[in-house]
Parts: sequence; C-alpha cells; structure tokens
Amino acid sequence: MKVGSETKLYKAERTDVSQNQGKFRTHFNFPGRALPDHADHGYGPLATIVESFMDPDTHIAMHPHRDEEIISWVPAGVMRHGDQDGNDLVTDADHLMVMNAGETFWHEEFTRADDPPLRMLQMFVRPHSLGLEPNIQHEPIDAPVEGEWRHLFGPEGSHAPLFVRNEVDLFDLRLDAGSSADLPAIEGRDAYFYVFDGAVEAADTRFGKTESGLLVDDARLTLTADEDATVVAFLIDPDAPVTRQGTIGR
Repeated sequence: MKVGSETKLYKAERTDVSQNQGKFRTHFNFPGRALPDHADHGYGPLATIVESFMDPDTHIAMHPHRDEEIISWVPAGVMRHGDQDGNDLVTDADHLMVMNAGETFWHEEFTRADDPPLRMLQMFVRPHSLGLEPNIQHEPIDAPVEGEWRHLFGPEGSHAPLFVRNEVDLFDLRLDAGSSADLPAIEGRDAYFYVFDGAVEAADTRFGKTESGLLVDDARLTLTADEDATVVAFLIDPDAPVTRQGTIGR
C-alpha cells in the first residue's frame, strides 16, 4: 500500500505467511511485497525477515543452510547455537550472530527449560555469489542508546561490527514515545524498516508492531514514536547482483 506520493513510501501490514511447529513458530516478512507489481518477494539482496518464537526447552535439530547470509537479532532472551565447527554460542541482547552459510553450513538452535520465551528476528540476505566459504560471526555489540541508530552489519569492508556478502546494512533503534529520528541513509540505497515493538508515525501514517515500510529512490523519512518503539532498518542497493539459491532466503 502506497502511503505517500512525495516520499515514495509503501506500507505492509503484518504478514499472513506463517508456520506453527508447536514450540517453534515463525512469521515470514517479504520486503518486495510492499511494492506493487514487484515480481520478487525479496528486495534486492534482502530476501526475507523472519519473526521467530521459541518456547523454553525447544530444540531445532542440526540442519544445513547454503548460499545465504543469516543474521540472528535477539533484543531480549537468549538463542543458543551449536554447529558443525563445534561452536557453542549464546546470542542475546549483547551479541549478534551472522552465519555466512556459503557452500554449506550445519547448525542447531535451542533454548533450555529455564530460558525465557524467545521472540527474535532472523534475517536472510542473498549473497553476491554462490559457493562462498562458510563462516560464522558472533560478536558483542554496543549497548543501544535511546534515539540513536546502532549500526550492526554491513558489506565486507564497512565500519559495521559484522559483515554480510552483499550490499545491505542493518541498523536498530529504540525510541521513547514522542521522540523522533530520521531513517539512516546511504546514497544509492533504499530503506526497509520493520517495527518490532511499539508504533511509529512516518509521512502521516502509523506503523504498528510487526508492520513495515519500504522507502525508495533515495528519499528521506523521519520516524516519530507514538509509543515506546523498537525498529530495525535495512539500507539496500536494489540493483546489487544477487543469487537466489539459498535454503530459505531465495
């Protein structure tokens, strides 16, 4: 749904594409679907954003991914990870994980019985090439500062603490009710934002929890929190070369 002619902003309601596996539930968000008549469910290198729920004492058995970059963003709670290289990692509000699956990477995810219920985002980026070297990144991240965008990942060689192998940058933001922040911007990039919690207003339009917006053509936009809000934003080169053979993020 287009919500502003001058700003070229498109709004998407909460996705209706979901899977329920009992203790593990997912909602699949497709940024390309925000744009009318767009032939691709993804938008350039950004394929899919998955809202994932895991109950305590949940185990997702060892399984492979290939030819996709998978980012695990956990604003609260913990997501536990094991993999083919023997890593035993905990991703939480203080850490970010990027799995550069490459030609193939096996991993498992789980929560323990005494862990809190988990709601997180897993983001799937299409790499620029097939059959890349597999890699795992798990790094501490700076504490969030209210009203300031935090740069979490970017292309190889960027100033972000972690990298993906295509032209996408990720930022997150906490906004107190009534405060405002401009979307981050990089020349030549379009912006896709997703409201994880709370609600924001942009271009006289309200974006509530789990709703998203796509801003195209180097436009600029200010978000104002209607209530305390947590937002993630991607800056995307829509013309970057992409592959489409990932296990999930095709």
